[in-house]
Amino acid sequence: MKLMISRSASAAILLACSLMAQADNPPPLKLSDPIPVGPQVKVGKLANGLTYYVQKNGRPENKLELRLVVKAGSILEDEDQLGLAHFTEHMAFNGSTHFKRNELVSYLQSIGVKFGADLNAYTSFNETVYILPIPTEKPEIVEQGFQVLEDWAHGLSFNDADIDSERGIVLEELRMGKGVDDRMNKVLLPKVLNGSHYAQRLPIGKEDILKSFKYDAIKRFYRDWYRPDLMAVVVVGDIEPAKAQALIEQHFGMLKNPQNPRPREYATIPERAASEGVVFTDKEIGANSIYIRYPIHPWPAGTTVADYRQKLIENMYSFILSQRMYELTQQANPPFLQGGSGMSGVVRGYRSFGAGAVLGKGGATPAINALVQEDQRARQYGFTASEVERAKKGILRNYERMYNERDKSDSSGYAAEYIRNFLEQETIPGIAAEYRYATELIPDISLSEVNAAARVAIPVDQNKLVIYTGSDKAGTPVPKADELLAIASAAEKIGVKAQEEKVYASQLMPVPPKAGSIVGQTVNVKLGTTELKLSNGVKVVLKPTDFNNDQVMMGGVRYGGWSLFGDRDIFNAHYASSIVGQMGVLNYTPNDLGKVLAGKSVSSTASVSSLNESVGGSSGSSDIESMFQLAYLQMTQPRKDAAIYSAYVDRQRELAQNNLARPESVFYDTVTATLYNNNPRVLRAAKPADFDQLGLDRVLDIYSSRMSSARDFTFFIVGSFDVEKIKPLVATYLASLPTGEIPVAFKDEGVRPVKGVVKKEVHAGSEPKSTISLSFTGDVEYSRTERLRMQALVEVLNIKLIEVLREKMGAMYSGGMNGTMNRIPYGNYTINANLPCAPENVDKVIAATFAEIDKIKQNGAEEADLNKVKAAWVKSYRKGLRENGYWLAVLQSAFFNNSNPDDILTYESRVDEIKPADLKAAARRYFDMNNYVQVVLYPEK
Repeated sequence: MKLMISRSASAAILLACSLMAQADNPPPLKLSDPIPVGPQVKVGKLANGLTYYVQKNGRPENKLELRLVVKAGSILEDEDQLGLAHFTEHMAFNGSTHFKRNELVSYLQSIGVKFGADLNAYTSFNETVYILPIPTEKPEIVEQGFQVLEDWAHGLSFNDADIDSERGIVLEELRMGKGVDDRMNKVLLPKVLNGSHYAQRLPIGKEDILKSFKYDAIKRFYRDWYRPDLMAVVVVGDIEPAKAQALIEQHFGMLKNPQNPRPREYATIPERAASEGVVFTDKEIGANSIYIRYPIHPWPAGTTVADYRQKLIENMYSFILSQRMYELTQQANPPFLQGGSGMSGVVRGYRSFGAGAVLGKGGATPAINALVQEDQRARQYGFTASEVERAKKGILRNYERMYNERDKSDSSGYAAEYIRNFLEQETIPGIAAEYRYATELIPDISLSEVNAAARVAIPVDQNKLVIYTGSDKAGTPVPKADELLAIASAAEKIGVKAQEEKVYASQLMPVPPKAGSIVGQTVNVKLGTTELKLSNGVKVVLKPTDFNNDQVMMGGVRYGGWSLFGDRDIFNAHYASSIVGQMGVLNYTPNDLGKVLAGKSVSSTASVSSLNESVGGSSGSSDIESMFQLAYLQMTQPRKDAAIYSAYVDRQRELAQNNLARPESVFYDTVTATLYNNNPRVLRAAKPADFDQLGLDRVLDIYSSRMSSARDFTFFIVGSFDVEKIKPLVATYLASLPTGEIPVAFKDEGVRPVKGVVKKEVHAGSEPKSTISLSFTGDVEYSRTERLRMQALVEVLNIKLIEVLREKMGAMYSGGMNGTMNRIPYGNYTINANLPCAPENVDKVIAATFAEIDKIKQNGAEEADLNKVKAAWVKSYRKGLRENGYWLAVLQSAFFNNSNPDDILTYESRVDEIKPADLKAAARRYFDMNNYVQVVLYPEK
């Protein structure tokens, strides 16, 4: 048969080919081009002014991320409404057109949406955002999700009784926030924000207004500001865009704006008229610090390719500055414990250059000198060519990873991006476009451009605010306000030299170790894993996945740990891996390693813990060899550096000096000490004198005695790799690890919780707030079934504690229980309750908690509550099955607990088997009222 093509058909084919060619070869970028909205998202506006964003995204499967964004926050409050923007957010969960008080939370829990962890909201100066993730398997659930958003937008009930009931909860939230940070903010925010209106509109509000505001005040706020022209609906997830748009029209198209709307204006921040020094001291401050805030400038959102290019330049000099500041902390006598400087946002539409540091034993003067001089070094002399090239490599690799994962990115990340677009006009061209911008723009950015941008950004001889915050304890030297300014001004006049150019190797290990071999292989078809036995006895379990396109995760584990060392060595053993990790490998400091590995996405850590040693790593798919090399060197060639060691010990000693000034630190240290009867083998909050026990040589000996031999190690590798291609790397770097004879079993250290009922009070802190800690412990015959039942019991009790302590009594804002069950070093369980409340409510909260425990002991769990727990577990499990981190944790846990990893495949059926009566038996087993520790924090007398 002869194939006939008409002229018109030929023209159509030629046009299609032309369009395809244009898509493959887009026109050159022009700096004047506006940045468009990307094709991945549909952005629209209803007739009433409501903006919407819709994107179909399959990660995670069967899940939809819904957001209601309102451009209304605390900055809009009238004088009789201070705190009511945030209070309005609370009322969204306390009655609306379609849900009575508490019905919404109960309904969402029944479909697997956890209150707090999933369902949430926040209020800031300029916005309130409601967060609702829902499953999409059933259309009626999706419909109900949009109904919830509609109710939030215009259907809140504001019943008088519900408002009064919620006052106690909000006041408890305010109480929880009290402390040194709150006291500090009240003094410093007016200074930091240059006297702006923002400083008078903290979202939590004022206690007297929260207690007594009239009902109409909160209704007026809702009426004035919750209107469609100030709202956006964000819909991202497993839904067809046309369906999502139809639901938006259906639920939000009828919303109306007020006839005479109040103008939505944004507060301004005035210029600072003169330099100022501020000193704030408090006995509860945990670390002394310095902060320099330079002039605040308006910051319009970038809209063009030129703006995007400028942002890339700023990222480069910020990256280099952070590396230089980190390098200063590696000196034998560092000027500060940690520090940094750079440009950052202040509030919507404003930003400022700032510098800050946590002070060391030298105090404020060396820290201010170092911060100012390092910034001035960059301003006067710029950066080196090699520094800029490394920054380019790192930024390009980050873009490459995001591009590679463009079809595997979570919906919540996209939703956050669209919220920023609505609130701050952040551009949303999509990662494909941004990857193009980066790959085309970054190579042409010159050293002189980066230096010029830094010169413009870094201030000199400008009005500034210099803030010192620190302890007012005797013996702590505190500078005066005018001294701070004098130090900063003098630092600007000290001469600086250009940074010396340093040459670093282009490869971490130019010559790889002599390879071992793979001597055995088995395949688990069910789990999709391949287990390799190596010539040195090490085992490797490989699980290739398609969950991500550019992610590989590694974990290695073996029994042993600091359980094998005596009491005299225990402090050195506790800190061994942390200190060794600070010193680097071969001849490279950690800062050097970042430069050698520039342009690679790789990390690795090696740790000696209580009962085991472990190696953890991650990399991009093209950087697997670098991850193996880094892990190999951490095990075989750790670096000794007396200067870094000295700086680390001084830093820990300085932090410990003030840590126990915080009432929370005193409290939790007392909990640990009481629970384990001051056992010296239990790690507690360090005291400065504790660090006298450390010795560099002994730390290295302990670390090397455990990590230099890989005997009995099992490594698990999960992610985007090919089994056959990774095998040669496994043979080269893991099969070559030395496996000398060392003990490879943990030792039961004999650490056991106290027996009987032990009660203790801690009096610390000046604010009127308390925290209750309850710890139930005991022996148990470990099994996966028992662990599930205990976890279910804890989760059901958390539901009841929120219902009773928060919603009914108004005695708690947040708090709850957690529980663990361990097989090693002996079968044991621990259930902890952490319950913050008012001092006058301590006895009532304890009694109510025990009453809920007793109800389950007598009657078992309510089936509806248990079903809520099961729904959340199953939802989390199904999501986890498509995540590399989840599989790595599952495989390591199976090794650690000597259980069958195949059990993960039967998880849903095991969850389904749990019955209310099982929790009744579990409550009786795990809540022994003759064996618990109760510690209560009260204000100091």
